[in-house]
Amino acid sequence: MQTAEILQSVEHRPFPLHSGAWIMTQRWKDVLFAHWSLTPEELRPFVPSALSLDTFEDQCWLTITPFSMSHVAPRGFPPIPALSDSYELNVRTYVIANGIPGIYFFSLDASNPLMVLLARHVYSLPYFKARMHSEQRGNLFFYSSVRTDPKGLPATFIARYQPHPAIFQAERGTLDYWLLERYCLYTVIGRQKILRAHIHHRPWELQKARMEILYNSMTLAARFPLPEQAPLLHYSQVQDVLVWPIFPTT
Repeated sequence: MQTAEILQSVEHRPFPLHSGAWIMTQRWKDVLFAHWSLTPEELRPFVPSALSLDTFEDQCWLTITPFSMSHVAPRGFPPIPALSDSYELNVRTYVIANGIPGIYFFSLDASNPLMVLLARHVYSLPYFKARMHSEQRGNLFFYSSVRTDPKGLPATFIARYQPHPAIFQAERGTLDYWLLERYCLYTVIGRQKILRAHIHHRPWELQKARMEILYNSMTLAARFPLPEQAPLLHYSQVQDVLVWPIFPTT
């Protein structure tokens, strides 16, 4: 992974690169983003009050993201075989703390139990173990995730999706950019202690996509239903990512 080249690409960011040292690499592959719009009133009860909801044209958004992960490694070390590879499925929304936009995760399901354990402990994120499978036939993907973790409510996602061939980058000021060019995550400890972790990567190389959802109870596990609307879809083949430590906001 060419980390120096990743760090040189910063013009696309909505806020400056974090000045501290990054501590981890990750590679995200075959990433699908399925986005649904919600009103702030619908979403507010499910996001900690310490975080402000971020909106685009007065709408909140929720995103379900299946992908696979590899090249997970501490800085200066090669990928660790027992930790490096995993399927993952995130349910997230968009928030602001101290003027910096980021992501809040309702859940992160993963197939690698060691990754689940470490992410819970080190980053205080709501990770859950799941039985996951991904299969590619040509440019058609089949993805399934069934949560097996007793720490979480039952949650299942099964879908087929297919990216369109044209590749584009999101333009600043568009909904595509607002949804995808996000460079930190938030979690809340207790009622008011906000933790932030920064990330960095090159601009997303995006493709539109189509999807057929066969079963989806991911947000029901977070105790609210998805709106009955077709989601906005994006796909990206690969993204190399640098990750910073998590720390309290100031």
